[in-house]
Amino acid sequence: MLEQKYRHHYQKIFITPILKVGCKLSPTAITVLSGVVGLLVIPAVYFHYPWLAIFILAFSGYLDTLDGSVARACDRSSQLGGALDIVMDRIVESAVIFALYLVDPSRGIACFLMLFANLICITSFLVVGIFVEQNSNKSFFYHNGLIERAEAFIFYALMIVLPGLFTPLAYAYIVLVLLSAFLHLRFFHFWQKDNA
Repeated sequence: MLEQKYRHHYQKIFITPILKVGCKLSPTAITVLSGVVGLLVIPAVYFHYPWLAIFILAFSGYLDTLDGSVARACDRSSQLGGALDIVMDRIVESAVIFALYLVDPSRGIACFLMLFANLICITSFLVVGIFVEQNSNKSFFYHNGLIERAEAFIFYALMIVLPGLFTPLAYAYIVLVLLSAFLHLRFFHFWQKDNA
């Protein structure tokens, strides 16, 4: 939701200036770097450096937006790049949830349910992307949900800096992610009826 509304402004301020030299960069290397940087959230959270963890998470997210923009601007898009991007996104999200668990193992059930919700949501998202005709500049059809990467990162950041609110934040996140999965499938149901 936030990406739809603010991506144009974000792109103009933070991404477009880099694209002038971006073709010297490898989109695949940027994608892998976003995953590697994201893994550093684990020690940052575990050793109680919450603001460093949020910076790392934000930088990983920035790299995640940069890779696709570089690929498109420099005509270097590839199916492998699109697949690798999805995998790195899941690695970073799982790393954050693992870090939230490590710092307080009593959060185990909530963390498991967050991973469960993410799994259901990404599966529904990818299934819709496989079957619906392509109509965007992404590597496959992209149906927006209530919780996209920006919203997820906001939830993760709040859970990191406000540990006392972890439980309500975690369960709100779970509900919204599962609702996003439902909306993906609902969209697909009506799309299929319209295109039967």
